[in-house]
Amino acid sequence: MANQIKKSPDRLDTARSLLKKFTEMKTIPSIATRLVHMLEDENSTFQEFEEVIKMDPTLVLRVLRLVNSAYYALRTKITSVSEAVAFIGIDNLRNLIVIDALKHLFSKASGNENFSRNRLWLHCATVSICCQMISERLFTQKGEDAFLCGILHDIGLIVEDQVAPDLFREFCRTCNPEKQVITDQEYFIMGTDHQAIGALLAEDWRLSDDIRQSIGRHHHFMTDVAPESLSGILQISEYLVFRLRVSAFPEITMALSPPLLLHMKGNIREYRAIAEDLPEELRKAKEIYNLETD
Repeated sequence: MANQIKKSPDRLDTARSLLKKFTEMKTIPSIATRLVHMLEDENSTFQEFEEVIKMDPTLVLRVLRLVNSAYYALRTKITSVSEAVAFIGIDNLRNLIVIDALKHLFSKASGNENFSRNRLWLHCATVSICCQMISERLFTQKGEDAFLCGILHDIGLIVEDQVAPDLFREFCRTCNPEKQVITDQEYFIMGTDHQAIGALLAEDWRLSDDIRQSIGRHHHFMTDVAPESLSGILQISEYLVFRLRVSAFPEITMALSPPLLLHMKGNIREYRAIAEDLPEELRKAKEIYNLETD
């Protein structure tokens, strides 16, 4: 009988399997999932949002806290959820909901001595703020989608830690960035990587193709990526934050795709200013979104 050749697992199939287990564990609150789906439905009304948000008293406080923060400097306090949603806008509401849904996941102890969810949260929060700053300052674009990419880009690591802790612990223990690209090592152990999982989660939440693609290839070495694209902004932000020593894994190195490196060299003053202003912008984000990173 001929020897059978064992096939390597398909990245997407394994990612779907892990994400299915993650979803079945109801790790993400159902209200958050429902709201994210509603946000992608252009027929949803502010009153419908209010009805769902009111089911979660903590979220009500978050929304009202945001709209009445010093950031908006309103003369009259807003007490209606629907009015608050109308004022802050759908994109800011979406980001607030995602942050609220994910924060408790990152704060939970991992049980993995080589991985810290708190450190990963600090990394993601810093990357998200950096993404928004680059989008708005360098390219004069709305920064909300870029912010969301930064918050979500490494969510796949949490999924792996949550539903396949033994394999994930082995990956973290043996990870050697000097030897091989992190996602290749991840695939060897896990049968998939956090990019694929994160992209599928974004698809499940009905987020835009641009957001999904940027999450799904933020470790890729790309020769044709535009600096102003979400993929370009996310990879630049990861690189800049890595240079500031705020990484998910202390030993991880971060390569930058050639078009992005060329762009950064041509705008080095602007990027130095962003690096200098990043701590203050992160402090503001803590106040606006209750984005605790301590």
